[in-house]
Parts: sequence; C-alpha cells; structure tokens
Amino acid sequence: MNLFLDSFWRAATYCLRPRVIALSFLPLVLMVALMLGLGYFYWENALDWVRVTLEASSFINKLWAWLESVGAGGLKMVLAPLIVIFAVTPVIVVLSLLTVAVLMTPALTLLVAERRFSELERKRGGSLVFSLLWSLGSTLLALIALIVSIPLWLVPPLILVLPPLIWGWLTYRVMAFDALAEHASAEERREIFRRHRGWLLGIGVFCGYLGAAPSLIWASGALLAAAFVILVPLAIWIYTLVFAFSSLWFAHYCLSALRALRAEAVLAAGPVVVPAPAVIDVEAVPLPDDSSPSSNTTR
Repeated sequence: MNLFLDSFWRAATYCLRPRVIALSFLPLVLMVALMLGLGYFYWENALDWVRVTLEASSFINKLWAWLESVGAGGLKMVLAPLIVIFAVTPVIVVLSLLTVAVLMTPALTLLVAERRFSELERKRGGSLVFSLLWSLGSTLLALIALIVSIPLWLVPPLILVLPPLIWGWLTYRVMAFDALAEHASAEERREIFRRHRGWLLGIGVFCGYLGAAPSLIWASGALLAAAFVILVPLAIWIYTLVFAFSSLWFAHYCLSALRALRAEAVLAAGPVVVPAPAVIDVEAVPLPDDSSPSSNTTR
C-alpha cells in the first residue's frame, strides 16, 4: 500500500515538470492530425449511415414518435452524432495509449530511472519488437473482451465496472511491461507481475476511470458544433496526459519493486565472505646464517 501511494504522488509531481508537458504535445499533434483528417473525410458519411440505419428500424421510429409526443423530439438530432462519438471513442483511447507507449513511455521511464534509480543495472529483458508484439496482443485481447461484454453493459452497474476494468487491464499490461523492459530481465519481470498483479491492475483501473473524463469533453464537442474544433483536441490532450501520468505511475512503482526484488535476492544469497589476507609471522621466518656461503660471498 505504501508503494502504491508513494508512486502515485511521485507520478503526479512529475506530471508538472516542463519536460513531461513538452513530451505530451508530440502525441497530441499526431492524434489531432489523424482525427481531424478522418473527421474531414468520413464524419458526414458516418452520420448519414447511422441516420439511415436508425430510420430503417421500426422500433426506433416508434421511439421517435413517443419522444415527440412528450416534447423531446430534439433528441433525434443529437443521437446520430453521439452514436458515432461513442463508437470511435474506444479507438481513440487505444490509439492514444499506443502512441504514448511508443513515443513517451521510454522517455518518461528514463527520466524516472535517472533521477531515482540510477544504480539499477539494465538487463534489457524486453526488446522493442517484443514490446510492440506484447502491446498489440494485449490490445487485441482487450478489444475482444470489450466486444464480448457489450451486452452486459445494458445492466446499469456493469457499464460502470466492465469498461474501466478492461481498460485498466490493458493499461497495466502495456505500461508495466514498458516500465520494466529496459531494466528488468524476463525472469524479474514475470516475478514482479506475479507478486504485484493486484496493485498493478489497481493502478490501471484507476487510470481507466480517469480516462472517462475526457470522454465527456469529447461528447460535448458533438453537441456544441461551434466548440468542436477546440473541445476534441482538448479531450485528446487530456487522454495523453492521463496515459502519461499512468506511465509515470507504473515507472515509479515497477522500478521500486525491481529494486526491492534485487535487494531481497542479495539478502537471500547471504553475505559475501572475503578471505582474509595471509599474515606472515616475521619471527618464524629463519634469518640467513652469517656463516653460510652466500653470506661470505656477499661480504
């Protein structure tokens, strides 16, 4: 628990560093360019497709008639944008996570290591290729879990639990691996995952709930067309900062756990016994005899 809280406030403090804030703008620029480009080419087509699909449903038409009868017919105008927004939000979250993991996590982990863990040996138990495969595999599993769990979201309590739990699991898998890739060996990484899985998952879930806040800003951009261009980049930047914070949190936690694991291994190995240097008894060494031939020759 102490390690959990200690790494939390350290990560929050590091987020205020100019270096961290500057690093957060690179994923922001890439994500905004990508989202604006996709929105420019596909936004209207996506809205038209959703509207046609809704109008083809008899159930939705009955729902529209009922809403108009109670004076809430205006909801029909905002439903299609909201559906598109909530459909692309998971994609934006995943892309933001992967972008931060590739562009920011190594630099943030290096920052934490230089300032707090400079004595840790770098065993490089995770290569760049393996890290990418690990992230892509974890992302695929998370997306499958999201799709399979969608019917359960209709149960009111579960919609508040399942998505953050899945996002938290994905965040924990990606961020914890990247935090240990440079310094830990494969055996040490597996041992830390085994011992601290619950706390690491807790960090991921907590950051998953933090990631829900930008979704509200993102959805507001669909309702306020005039502020769309401002609110959407703001939401993406907050996504980036949330994942940067989680990356710092995992770096502080995982490297602290690695240092404790290595200290425990040293204690388990026992003290290193250094043999004492040989002591020569000067009095026991025979002195040369004056009558010896060598002595006479010397004289």
